[in-house]
Amino acid sequence: MPKNSISQIEKDEKKILKELQKNANKSINDIAKTCGFSRQKVWRVIKNLEDNHTIWGYTAVLNIEKLNRKNYMMLIKRTNEPITQKLVKDVISRNVAEDVREKGVDVECSFYTNGNYDWVICFTANGIKEAKWFMEYYNKLYEGFLSETNLIEIMFSAVRSGVRNPEIEKLNDFFKI
Repeated sequence: MPKNSISQIEKDEKKILKELQKNANKSINDIAKTCGFSRQKVWRVIKNLEDNHTIWGYTAVLNIEKLNRKNYMMLIKRTNEPITQKLVKDVISRNVAEDVREKGVDVECSFYTNGNYDWVICFTANGIKEAKWFMEYYNKLYEGFLSETNLIEIMFSAVRSGVRNPEIEKLNDFFKI
């Protein structure tokens, strides 16, 4: 079998991706050592994964509680009203995320979904007041296109961005009777 077969390249990429998911801050040298590859190979694979948008960002996983903030999810169900091109451009532009940051709301994740809800937005805010403001802002902004929005406060993150919460034992506090 050739050294660089497609299946071997995919296996190598998955091995490197697994290491990056554990710790994206890990050095190329450390990843190379763990995977048994040369430093140059790891750099080349990561560069290719970035270029083809398999990797499209790096982020730190934050303990929101220590920043005196709260995590929320907004579940959105849309109407059957046809989506306008302007609305699609609005969503793609991500301007809403920039606009609400000034009010203390940081959008962390935004997903188009298939199921009971059509869109899910995960965000942080200073508290429930800002979270409710964001939901109302969103309802007004997309009035006529949304049939239902629900706000959920996330009480505890056991895993975030594939990383286990180092304070996972605190989960016991939520189940004490």
